[in-house]
Amino acid sequence: MSAHRILSGKVVIATHNAGKLVEMRELLAPFGVEAVSAGELGLPEPDETGTMFSENAAIKAHAAAKASGLPAFADDSGLCVDALDGAPGLFSARWAGPAKDFSGAMARIADELDRRGATNRRAHFVSALVLAWPDGHTELFEGRVFGDLVAPRGQLGFGYDPMFRPEGMDRTFGEISSEEKHGVDWQSGNALSHRARAFVELARACLRRPV
Repeated sequence: MSAHRILSGKVVIATHNAGKLVEMRELLAPFGVEAVSAGELGLPEPDETGTMFSENAAIKAHAAAKASGLPAFADDSGLCVDALDGAPGLFSARWAGPAKDFSGAMARIADELDRRGATNRRAHFVSALVLAWPDGHTELFEGRVFGDLVAPRGQLGFGYDPMFRPEGMDRTFGEISSEEKHGVDWQSGNALSHRARAFVELARACLRRPV
């Protein structure tokens, strides 16, 4: 296996999702990395034709790296519901439609569970993070968080956060501050969210804190 490559200087965050952009910038901030988004650079969104989260993250990261000439950092993530055979999964964003109506998407999940008569409310979030350089070098890291689905609660977070209650907690992601949701205890490496857990692995391999 080739050695990990250290990221420094400027990086493109290959997303047009405002919620993901905020989280990624906050995660990168302690490492002295300057982050600019694909949207700010006017980069188009590539077609996500992969069959796994990691493939879609790589598509976005490589497209942004090639177009910008800078290293690019991309996430592909989604909610996988056990009783729906892993749906919405890769299609989590598409369930919200062009208007990104996640209230409607959460209602669709509830309707699908009711239609199937499912009592199992187990689910998990997956995040695949990819760092790509213009020369094609790629780094991949994944994180997961398990929990169950409840009636949507809370106005924090984004996407399906209000209906997801992580294991061991009474609150949903929609009731948890961004600092708590993706904060990292760097001494232990513990993190709550799927994206933060993937980022811990990425940071250990590819980032260095400024002296």
